[in-house]
Amino acid sequence: ANAASGGVRLTPTHLVVKAIAKALAETPAANGMIALGRVYLRDSVDVYCQVATEGGRDLSGVKIRHADRKSPHDVGAELQSSAAAVREGRDAGSESTKKSLGRVPDFLLRPLLRLTGFLTFDLRLNLGALGIAYDQFGSAMVSNVGGFGLHNGLAPLVPVSRSPIVLLVGEVSERPLAEHGAVIAAPMLNIGATFDHRLIDGFQAARMARTVIEAVKDPGAAFGPPVPPSRPS
Repeated sequence: ANAASGGVRLTPTHLVVKAIAKALAETPAANGMIALGRVYLRDSVDVYCQVATEGGRDLSGVKIRHADRKSPHDVGAELQSSAAAVREGRDAGSESTKKSLGRVPDFLLRPLLRLTGFLTFDLRLNLGALGIAYDQFGSAMVSNVGGFGLHNGLAPLVPVSRSPIVLLVGEVSERPLAEHGAVIAAPMLNIGATFDHRLIDGFQAARMARTVIEAVKDPGAAFGPPVPPSRPS
């Protein structure tokens, strides 16, 4: 998971993003949202990655579009570049959202988020002129709690996002592992998960979990040999 290629150092988070995208592509019925009591399927597999800003005092994020069609290194390169832009205040979308929300009194923030969710998801209105991107959280959300030194964490669903899956990537550390009758020290990580049972049933969740686990354990078998990130033409 720490292999470097083309100047990008792959991390467990990059692999989890690619793995959940693969799982969603293989389970298209889970790649949806609930609006006005009905299930609507998304037409692309997009994964939203939370990004800590201001030294961890705030959270923002970036969406990797069509993550299922990109190699792990493409995912890593895009996330690395986009996360740097967010942290340095160079991401136009994040800055516009922060400025807009900064003008809203705290007591109006929650009702406003509910209203914009209703207008964009339920009524399918385009609020791009107001700086509100449609479906900005995508098919699944991934957060790296390992960056805060945590092995585990809670993964609550975020109703306003209409994203039915949240994954938490814990810190990699050596732990005891039984292998061929012997106990060895091996690098391990926990991946916490929450899913919306209204959209995803237990069978689908189990199948997707196996895909994620197997892909993170053996990226070469799941995604093919490592290749450098593709360059834009």
